[in-house]
Amino acid sequence: MRVFTIVATIIAIALIIFNATKLNFDALFRSESATAAMTIIAALCVIVLLQIFRISKKIEKLHKRR
Repeated sequence: MRVFTIVATIIAIALIIFNATKLNFDALFRSESATAAMTIIAALCVIVLLQIFRISKKIEKLHKRR
């Protein structure tokens, strides 16, 4: 499961970098730029959720040891 979270995080970071190149700050909420902005926000949400998942797995492992 750890490998999955690492790979998914790397893919999300790659999506953020790719979509950052598509942003047009003069017309941020129009056509391709709006799609890129929404994808960046979605990728950031994925990263946060994956980090929460990794932390919960660490807590679960510590709880099982006790």
